[in-house]
Amino acid sequence: MLEAALAAGIASAGTDVVLGGVLPTPAVAELVAGDPDFGAGVVISASHNPFPDNGIKLFGPDGFKLPDTAEAALEQRIDVAGGDRPTAGGIGDIRHWADAAATDRAHMVARTGSRFDGVHVVIDCANGATVTTAEAVLTDLGADVRVIGADPNGVNINVGCGSTDLSALQAAVTGHGASLGIAFDGDGDRMLAVDAVGAVVDGDQILATLAIWLQGRGELPGPAVVTTTMTNFGFRRAMADSGIEVRWTDVGDRYVLEDMRANDLVLGGEQSGHLIHLPSGPTGDGLGAAILLLSALAERGLTLADAASLMQRMPQRLVSIRVERKGDLADATGVWDLVHTHESDLGGDGRIVLRASGTEPLVRVMVEAPTSEQCDRIADEIADAAGRALGLIEGGH
Repeated sequence: MLEAALAAGIASAGTDVVLGGVLPTPAVAELVAGDPDFGAGVVISASHNPFPDNGIKLFGPDGFKLPDTAEAALEQRIDVAGGDRPTAGGIGDIRHWADAAATDRAHMVARTGSRFDGVHVVIDCANGATVTTAEAVLTDLGADVRVIGADPNGVNINVGCGSTDLSALQAAVTGHGASLGIAFDGDGDRMLAVDAVGAVVDGDQILATLAIWLQGRGELPGPAVVTTTMTNFGFRRAMADSGIEVRWTDVGDRYVLEDMRANDLVLGGEQSGHLIHLPSGPTGDGLGAAILLLSALAERGLTLADAASLMQRMPQRLVSIRVERKGDLADATGVWDLVHTHESDLGGDGRIVLRASGTEPLVRVMVEAPTSEQCDRIADEIADAAGRALGLIEGGH
């Protein structure tokens, strides 16, 4: 329904529309960037959320997400009714591109310089878009691939599977004696991993592995890597030990990407599994990151557990609370006073991040401290204070 409405609206404004079908978000970005005939890319996606949360992601002709200012300008134009519209021959055409997924798969295989023969990997496609690409690409590169979460029915995307729920992947990896497992989110722009014994390897650990590998190859300008304020403090320590600068941004892959482009850097990402390697593509790419990770392990002769151990995580606690007035967070002085008190007590041995979600009625509290007990105590105190100040929705903590 959304595809039909969106295509009709674009065509009614005089622009031709090409329907690529089910594709991962990064595939759309790369296909647009690779063809000068495309003026933009649009993805209808709920990302890592349940299907009722479907929204629209927009990419410019260079394959990069539109900046906030451009999106705001588009929203203003959409809100203004009226204006001349084309008629008759001026209306755009709508056509289907049957080979879009095959074209993307061929691009990914062609640009990969590694082989994964003998690697037994389980992939969880989250009942989402990577069902069209991931198994075929990794198989073409020599991996022995077992697939789960690959039976989409329109409503089961991200439900009990994928990067937001790794339990099925952990069971499959250990049950089949696989080398490792890779989990994508619904639209394929994120990935997380589990090692051979089912231990979770998050985006921070994967990013650290890639940064150290690329630095060793002389392919990490700076050398520096970009990540967000939610990244575990242990990441900074691991990068310092390797002589790699860490640049911090607000939460969101678009902000990571903006900093990377502004400073001519090639690698960045988030703990959630958004990983961006600009030589591979213009946006976060779950399958692309999985290929890089497998390449790093193969070249260095490491297991995933070996690579993950290069970064020692500091105890961390993340609490999300559902509130009525998340927009009032900035003015909740009592909550911020409590944050500053705990920050002073922690000194340089931890940190606190308090922020409102950009997409949901949530406030998130992230605490890092020398012990798990400290993390729990501080996070719960701040979450309780925020709930009182911002109107806790029942059952939302």
